[in-house]
Amino acid sequence: MDINGHTRVLGVMGNPVEHTMSPVIHNNLAAATGDDLVYTAFHVENENVRDAVRGAFALNLLGMNVTVPHKSAVIPFLKEIDPLAERIGAVNTLVRCEGGFKGYNTDMPGLLRAMKYDGISIEGEEVILLGAGGVARAVAMMLADNGAAKIHILNRSLDKAERIAEEVNSYVTGNAAKKAEGSEETHLVYAYELSGYASIPADKKYITIQATSVGMHPNTDCAVIEDPSFYEKVKAGYDIVFNPLETKFMKLCKNAGADSYNGLRMLLYQGVIAYELWTGKSISNDLTDEVYSKMLDAMR
Repeated sequence: MDINGHTRVLGVMGNPVEHTMSPVIHNNLAAATGDDLVYTAFHVENENVRDAVRGAFALNLLGMNVTVPHKSAVIPFLKEIDPLAERIGAVNTLVRCEGGFKGYNTDMPGLLRAMKYDGISIEGEEVILLGAGGVARAVAMMLADNGAAKIHILNRSLDKAERIAEEVNSYVTGNAAKKAEGSEETHLVYAYELSGYASIPADKKYITIQATSVGMHPNTDCAVIEDPSFYEKVKAGYDIVFNPLETKFMKLCKNAGADSYNGLRMLLYQGVIAYELWTGKSISNDLTDEVYSKMLDAMR
């Protein structure tokens, strides 16, 4: 690629950010589509988030991705925010608009698209969600928006799980106008301490999403729940972790006879959706698969 004065710059800001796979996604997309774009990484200290957002706009960057720990910190410095990102409370994609950037969250649409790719539908399904951090909160909102029948949140700290349950239940109740005067409130989300997994009914199988950093490289020999009996309840297991490609959570799912998936395709699709927002182009399934192969090569 010939980088010149017409080349537009994209990037990802985070702390740390040196390990990012995003340049593999976006530089390969640009090369395949013929777009005159280059994508790199920007290490931004926590106290410099405002300056980074404003500087990116001043330098005429076409757009930015945002990764931990800045996904919420960027919000006050945006010109606009997409309703989904506002509801989730996290932004991972900045799209240039008049006077600043508009913030989007493509992580959850990315997870949804990855699940659809694997033939997994959320609608009407009961889901077990492991974790109650920012990612788990976003996943719970995504599940509620896409027709999950019931969501069971398991977390070491019960109060964090209860806060997400209360928030999502209030959102669902208000959104569906179910909280009419004199009616009984309908609950979608239930919270448990981590040890409470045994109380989740065992007469059915559950889509299970691992939404913590447990099992991530280099601490690969651990899982949030180690008890093999828990995994007998798993219909399909999704781990947001992508390094290693097979986590201990995934191995435990497979040992129990359940299909399991890592977070690499979620990472891919959140990037593809961001690229589509920046360029206005639609990325084909064939090109998406090609970039996925490049990501696998980069991890080997």
